Amino acid sequence: MQLNGSQIIMECLLEQGVDTVFGYPGGTVINIFDALYEYRDRLRHILTSHEQGATHAADGYARSTGKTGVVIATSGPGATNTVTGIATAHMDSIPMVVITGNVAIPLLGKDSFQEVDIVGVTMPITKHSYIVKDVNKIAETIRRAFYIANDGRPGPVLVDIPKDLSVAMAEYTSERPKVIEKHDNISEESLANAMEILNKSKNPFVLTGGGVIRADAGAEVLEFVEKMNSPFSSTLMGLGGIHTGHPLFTGMIGMHGSKTSNMASTQCDLLVAVGSRFSDRVISNVKGFAPDAEILHIDVDPAEVNKNVQVIHHVSGDVKVALQKINKGLQPAHKTERQAWVDQIQAWKLEFPLDTNQNGKIKPHTILRKLSELTSGKAIITTEVGQSQMWAAQYYTHSEPRTFLTSGGLGTMGFGFGACMGVALGRPDKKPINIAGDGSFLMNCNELATAVYYKLPMLTIILDNGVLGMVRQWQDIFFDKRFSGTTIERNTDFVKLAEAFGAKGYRLDNVEDVESVLKEALAQEGPVVVHVPIDKDDKVFPMVPPGAFIKDLIMDETLN
Repeated sequence: MQLNGSQIIMECLLEQGVDTVFGYPGGTVINIFDALYEYRDRLRHILTSHEQGATHAADGYARSTGKTGVVIATSGPGATNTVTGIATAHMDSIPMVVITGNVAIPLLGKDSFQEVDIVGVTMPITKHSYIVKDVNKIAETIRRAFYIANDGRPGPVLVDIPKDLSVAMAEYTSERPKVIEKHDNISEESLANAMEILNKSKNPFVLTGGGVIRADAGAEVLEFVEKMNSPFSSTLMGLGGIHTGHPLFTGMIGMHGSKTSNMASTQCDLLVAVGSRFSDRVISNVKGFAPDAEILHIDVDPAEVNKNVQVIHHVSGDVKVALQKINKGLQPAHKTERQAWVDQIQAWKLEFPLDTNQNGKIKPHTILRKLSELTSGKAIITTEVGQSQMWAAQYYTHSEPRTFLTSGGLGTMGFGFGACMGVALGRPDKKPINIAGDGSFLMNCNELATAVYYKLPMLTIILDNGVLGMVRQWQDIFFDKRFSGTTIERNTDFVKLAEAFGAKGYRLDNVEDVESVLKEALAQEGPVVVHVPIDKDDKVFPMVPPGAFIKDLIMDETLN
């Protein structure tokens, strides 16, 4: 049948199972938005306050649901406003399709009003970027974009469509989406070698990453670590892949990981990395990372093998499939074989607990642990970036996959609120909670207007120390307390700000009120902001100093 380009876009989105689109209108996409109006009974459009908020919302929607996030934005500043959100998704391997408008084909390359080469801009931060110059190519390009976004290691794809194509007519024929390849053609030799390495290990340690969640491989990893009787840790991105209350779990690893995890990675004889890319925030100084261990790397992306850490062996392919095959042939370890190693791990966990100091004041761990208790660890937590992000990772019990959403790779301040909106829209079965610092919250607090308009039942907790905490922490410890640009102390009344947008606001000053205020905030049906003033000198510990080995952590204010 004959449809215009905008209608073809709508039909292709429906083909791909899309039900929600985030965006902001403009001149070059006015026809696309007209089609959205026509298709409004089948496609829900969420109008955000800013295009960056749209990308973060689509990202949070994708992370929490496992679907592909979709964004529509206009040309020029509309397109460039999506760049930070695209880069965030790219670094964390999140499937997203961003459709931008552009000026009409005859105006391309002439510095026309609101013209930007968004394909050129985004090429380094997408799996692929397209500009369509033939209306007959719109459908196949949209279909290819969704396939690429989800095939193998996921990521964002951009499709730029000039305005004249959005009204041009073309023949459209419906197609079923191409089946995503499972990447299950795994070398039998690599599996055999892996089995040999696994069976001979006496002190194994398993590192789980975000790839476990992307592959829906939590059950397989759990079976694997229990058969191995192996302690295991998680990267920031992998939290929730397996319940963090599991007795073999040692805590997060890395710069702000637990002493137990960092020591285990240093003293193990085999380190098995599953769906992790060995980020610098995980390994710190590479010379001190797993120095006496053989390393086995299991990952879908062969480009990550030997990129940051040299490994003795690797298995390339879908993590879920690889572990299913390994588990089938893996002999369960006798408890006695690795009991001394497990006992050592448990001793470290008792010797090096995370902060429990109260001092009669509200501390970050006070809020996060009580929140975890009140929600049974089953809320979906989004975070901003910095100290609040690390505290949320450390102190909340992450019990399920796709329930801890954070900007791990790019470290995007302002990510959490937008992502929380996406969660509220994509997972109405869960309570969405954003953990923020005051600096990050001010980056995208304009999206409060969006949350209020759509009556999103989301809770934001602002841990307000009046400073840019993480950078200030470094300045305190490593720069002789020269607090350049980090002591903001803007004294914003976040309760009044929330109320000005139409949200509910609470201020939490006293330790004895923590439970009652959080309970009341969690019970609200619309957007809520809880403002929690904390001490500007509260720090994130443990901490690996720059350039140090992963085992050499600063544990507290005594800097030892």
